[in-house]
Amino acid sequence: MATCEVCGNNYGMSFEVHAQGAVHVFDCFSCAIHRMAPICEHCRVQIIGQGVEVEGHWYCGAHCARAEGRAGIVDKV
Repeated sequence: MATCEVCGNNYGMSFEVHAQGAVHVFDCFSCAIHRMAPICEHCRVQIIGQGVEVEGHWYCGAHCARAEGRAGIVDKV
């Protein structure tokens, strides 16, 4: 068993996420999302889907990227 780094639950079915050279332990997907999801730099929502990364800045979509002055960004649908 391992302890979730977000909620502290010691759970037998915890899991590890390996990202950018670090190992994170969670007991559920909601804790993993809470800790790992980037936050849109315009509207501050957690980005659960694809998102848009522009020059090291994260946005939930093209609309928010354009609102922050990023040009030429288009959502793919």
